[in-house]
Amino acid sequence: MAKAKMAGKTPAGPRLLRRTAVALAMLISFFPIFWLVSTSFKPQEEWAAYPPVWVSDNPTLQNYRIVFAPDAARAFAATESGSLDYKVSTSAWKAFGDSAIISISATILSVLFGTLAAYSISRYRTGGDNYPFQFLTIRMFPPIAVVVPMVVVFSFLRLSDTFPGLIIAYTAFTLPFSIWMIRSFIDEVPVEIEGAAMLYGMGPLRAFLTVTLPLVKGGIMATALFVFILNWSEFLFALTLTQGQIMTVTVQVANYVSASSGKLYGVQAAMGTISTLPVILFGYLIQNHLVRGLSFGAVKR
Repeated sequence: MAKAKMAGKTPAGPRLLRRTAVALAMLISFFPIFWLVSTSFKPQEEWAAYPPVWVSDNPTLQNYRIVFAPDAARAFAATESGSLDYKVSTSAWKAFGDSAIISISATILSVLFGTLAAYSISRYRTGGDNYPFQFLTIRMFPPIAVVVPMVVVFSFLRLSDTFPGLIIAYTAFTLPFSIWMIRSFIDEVPVEIEGAAMLYGMGPLRAFLTVTLPLVKGGIMATALFVFILNWSEFLFALTLTQGQIMTVTVQVANYVSASSGKLYGVQAAMGTISTLPVILFGYLIQNHLVRGLSFGAVKR
């Protein structure tokens, strides 16, 4: 009896080792977040101090004021006898608004078209067996390889520095990701369920909308979160396809540079801290769907 009980328990040594490994992995994963938030409250003399200041003894909100208040940005530049770039001497609210419009629109379009394409590939084998891999190869190209032709084409079509231009670019670049992920969730739904619905008089489209779509809703929401993160954090397209009329969060962060101090690490950290909040909020709102979507298909039928 004692042997049977011992057989069901993990020895103390391996269990302690696993817990130590998990704790170390969590420490490594959360340290950049800690450093980002900590730096956002540091005064200027502690941004690049050596030895590093882990937590400031004199925390300040000046970095956040520079981000959102143009007057604070101009005052900071004056105290340095330097100057800020004109683009960042304005409030960051415009950058958040522009990024929200572009990221949300591109995410909706990517997930919408991705769902339709994924269903066609999963159920009707559109394009053959290798078609999904051909879509995925688009994601294998580095963005820098296609950004120059895109600049030329977008300039010719007068889509540069416009909301539609960036929305099209973001949608095109994240669409293969949406198709690949959503297809894996649709594949887990037995075809027989749709067949049974059609026996009751439903057409293929209605069967998909009323039977299959609710079953893969969690997977679609999980895909939407990942696509939104890709769109929200995209930098290269936003930098090369805009000239100042459109300003995204990532470009705004890169532009926080002073003539006398170089990069404003504290201000960049403040902007980075705030820019993570929409992603956290989106993940919180869909957390129930997210858990279901990420675990969908874990138990094989």
